[in-house]
Amino acid sequence: MDFSYHQDYWNTWPPLAEFTYKSSDHSSTKQSPFLTVYVRDPNFDSANINQDTPAGKMLTNIQSVQKYFKSELEVSINLFTSYANKSRESTPVFNPGDMVWLSSKNIKSTRTTRKLSERWLGPFPILNEVSTHAYRLKLPSSWEYNHPPFQISLLEPVKT
Repeated sequence: MDFSYHQDYWNTWPPLAEFTYKSSDHSSTKQSPFLTVYVRDPNFDSANINQDTPAGKMLTNIQSVQKYFKSELEVSINLFTSYANKSRESTPVFNPGDMVWLSSKNIKSTRTTRKLSERWLGPFPILNEVSTHAYRLKLPSSWEYNHPPFQISLLEPVKT
């Protein structure tokens, strides 16, 4: 790719960067936005263009810019992924019968102020796994809480 020392041509790059971004596969759809919207990916058939003509040189330049942007896009995706994964903790795996503490975060208390309420309720036994991130607990019958599945972030294992 040709880079000017003065970098006075940067204003021509945003459309190429956008085009490269929209023709790259996205993680959510597993396909490019072009393919999603137009049901086909754009294709530059460079085999039929003479590389010595101005159009051929322009096409070669566009392809090198696209290659550069694709590599930079991959680098930024890898950086974002590694940064996001730094703060993630592995989720604990619970089995039926395990005892867990339940966070009182979303449960109404009879106390007048939340500040004086218990932060963790229980311990309660796990009945079963509802999904990879939710478990059903055996709650006391005195509770008027009719939705016993709880998200895993609200559960803490009982340390014995």
